[in-house]
Amino acid sequence: MRSGLNMLLAATILALAAGPALAQKKYDPGASDTEIKIGNIMSYSGPASAYGVIGKTEAAYFAKVNAEGGINGRKITFLSYDDGYSPPKAVEQARRLVENDQVLLIFQSLGTPSNSAIHPYMNQKKVPQLFPATGATKWADPEHFPWTMGWQPNYQSEGNIYAKYLLEHHASGKIAVLYQNDDYGKDVLKGVTDGLGDKAKTMIVAQASYEVSDPTVDPQVVQLQGSGADVFIDITTPKFGAQAIRKVADIGWKAEHILNNVANSVGGVLKPVGLDKAKGILSTAYYKDPTDPKWQNDKDFKEWAAFMDKYYPDGDKSNSFTVYAYIVSQLMVQVLRQAGDDLTRANIMHQAANLHDLELGMLLPGIKVNTSPTDFRPVKQMQMERFDGQLWQLFGPVMIGGAAS
Repeated sequence: MRSGLNMLLAATILALAAGPALAQKKYDPGASDTEIKIGNIMSYSGPASAYGVIGKTEAAYFAKVNAEGGINGRKITFLSYDDGYSPPKAVEQARRLVENDQVLLIFQSLGTPSNSAIHPYMNQKKVPQLFPATGATKWADPEHFPWTMGWQPNYQSEGNIYAKYLLEHHASGKIAVLYQNDDYGKDVLKGVTDGLGDKAKTMIVAQASYEVSDPTVDPQVVQLQGSGADVFIDITTPKFGAQAIRKVADIGWKAEHILNNVANSVGGVLKPVGLDKAKGILSTAYYKDPTDPKWQNDKDFKEWAAFMDKYYPDGDKSNSFTVYAYIVSQLMVQVLRQAGDDLTRANIMHQAANLHDLELGMLLPGIKVNTSPTDFRPVKQMQMERFDGQLWQLFGPVMIGGAAS
């Protein structure tokens, strides 16, 4: 009898001791003792399908994390669906992920149009929309959209940097602009216009837009050349960026060619067109170019290359989108690790808004991730670069919105 009482007492003591530890674990849909469900919406088809490699790289990275034991003992289930770069389809996929699959959050959904379409829904549902693959300025508005946080330097900031360069080196230049007719294209254009200030009225002599459903931008390029401009600002996604580069070369337009960051992949854009046609193009960067030999002995580059060899052997190492996806996946893992056993959606956002001088392997030297409850812009800095026919060559200081940092 006494032994039975002693066993009962011991069991009670153990239960009481374990109680506080168990109580510390908090879960929202998509999280448990063994699993973290992450949703993703990617353009594996359609006019932005070149970006599909991003989703594939992210899936490979989370496979690596799982193989190494997961996050605080939990394995990541990564559910990535195609929206064909169609906003209505993106809404459909967001609802599927949140309401049917019950994911904890949506990570790295691609494209300004698609993210704009799901933006109100995600905030209404209070589900994190973390680190979308788009630089739209609207992703940094914690006051009105506290459940959405951007990732890369925003498009207006990038446009400011191009304007600063032009004011220093082409102050009397005539600028022609090609842009995608949506929030993304208009965001970069606004950054350029704001950065030029009063000179925008005289310097920008022609503008032409295109729709993502257009088969080609060749007519727009010819039209812009006809304006007499000696500077061409090319605000395009990879498919149309490649077309513009090819057409500029074919018609012999000798303008200073500025290509926005999202279309400057050597493997994904420049190689298919022909590296010789891209010689002299200007752009910006914030992470290491995988084709640049100066990084070959870099510790972080070697880690990225080893990851690619083991977990994404079919991936193209010359495609910078793999580096992009690798870095942002590292950031997502950091947020989840910081969250510990409190895997609620509110705590995920809290942790994402408390990143301090975080160094991620393949970011350029001097570029660090910083956020706060009032600053939803993880990466803010960029550096100008010029393509020499084989490689992107960085030059000038690291800048934020045209101001040296």
